[in-house]
Amino acid sequence: MIERMRERLVAACDGASKGNPGPAAWAWVIADESETPDRWEAGPLGRATNNVAELTALERLLAATDPDVPLEVRMDSQYAMKAVTTWLPGWKRNGWKTSAGKPVANQDLVVRIDELLDGRTVEFRYVPAHQVDGDPLNDFADRAASQAAIVQEPASSELGSPQPPPSPDTPKKSDRPARAKSPKRSGASSSRTIKAKFPGRCLCGRSYAAGEPIAKNAQGWGHPECRTEAAG
Repeated sequence: MIERMRERLVAACDGASKGNPGPAAWAWVIADESETPDRWEAGPLGRATNNVAELTALERLLAATDPDVPLEVRMDSQYAMKAVTTWLPGWKRNGWKTSAGKPVANQDLVVRIDELLDGRTVEFRYVPAHQVDGDPLNDFADRAASQAAIVQEPASSELGSPQPPPSPDTPKKSDRPARAKSPKRSGASSSRTIKAKFPGRCLCGRSYAAGEPIAKNAQGWGHPECRTEAAG
């Protein structure tokens, strides 16, 4: 059990399954006061589904934190979040049956989570996964779960494990800005012109509409004539 240090904890949890079902794992991470990943743990599950991994991650997080301390949990699993915040009360009223009368999937994990939530203050917050500027805690938990699913070995800050590697599923920010090409003497544009799929704003400050011709310049996409001016 993590000792009580603050009046509110901010954490994230995630699960991974390589094949769904396939090699799976769970992970959770708790932030420090600046919301930087601080304490974390990940563990293998053998062969399991994404849903089992996601629910196990939440169960392990709740079991590892002080029930007297309010907790914010960030998750990218709509299923796991809805299971415990939306569907659970109805499942309990129906004797752990769905509205269609079928047994609740992963009932043992849902029951355990329900027990761990009893009497404590927990706020669930959905965060989308694999975003360039996504939530750093969710990203850390995602990477830790993915790594543990691949190697099928436990890892944690307590064990002194290295931080998980970057996820190949998350787009990377370009490290090198695009270089403006020298304008051709003929005055013809060296950039291919296409029709914009979505409306946007050129570097000149004027907007362009979907379907309007645009060309790439040193700072992105914009009016073809603005590209020539910027290059000159």
